[in-house]
Amino acid sequence: MALDLEEQEQLDEFKAWWRQNGKWVIAGVAAFLIVAGGVRGWHYWTAKQATQASQLFEQAMQAVAANDVKAAKEITGQIMENYPRTAYSAPAAWLAGRINYDAGDFKSAKAQFEYALDHARDNGVEQLARLRLAAVLFDEKDYDGALKQLAEKHDAAYDGLYAQLKGDVFVAQGKTNEAREAYRLAVEKLDDKSPLKPLVEIKLDGLGS
Repeated sequence: MALDLEEQEQLDEFKAWWRQNGKWVIAGVAAFLIVAGGVRGWHYWTAKQATQASQLFEQAMQAVAANDVKAAKEITGQIMENYPRTAYSAPAAWLAGRINYDAGDFKSAKAQFEYALDHARDNGVEQLARLRLAAVLFDEKDYDGALKQLAEKHDAAYDGLYAQLKGDVFVAQGKTNEAREAYRLAVEKLDDKSPLKPLVEIKLDGLGS
């Protein structure tokens, strides 16, 4: 299934984040459990859970790369159901939510993004999930709910993505001035190489000066 430019950009960002931080996330969680628990059996069980979840998550990513949506949904579902305490549950939920969002199944996507927020152990995953949840609320015409999510504190790296979605919400509400300011911020914050940036510039031009 073809991804639109925004979804592709977010998927690429997520993959890059995971390659850079995934091992450290797991290591940090494991270290915490060792110190807090101090029980060899518990350590063995949690390590085994993390390893199994890691293998499944890798399979899910491979399924996405192969455009095997059915397999990706089944595998991410297994992670969420069987390994909810691992660091992979929230990324799996985000991935499942994105797949369902692309398919137009907003109800399932919303539930999975909410799951990701509840289980996130990393700010990056949490902020991606919140952004996608806001997009679902926007599509459901819950504009106030979407803006509430977008108003939450987030890292500067996501300023452009949050701002462009805010602009879309304001346009839907008929708030032209607010939309214009949001789009201007998005253009300023989005990377010049982002495929989303020229689209936001078009939206901004469409609002006039």
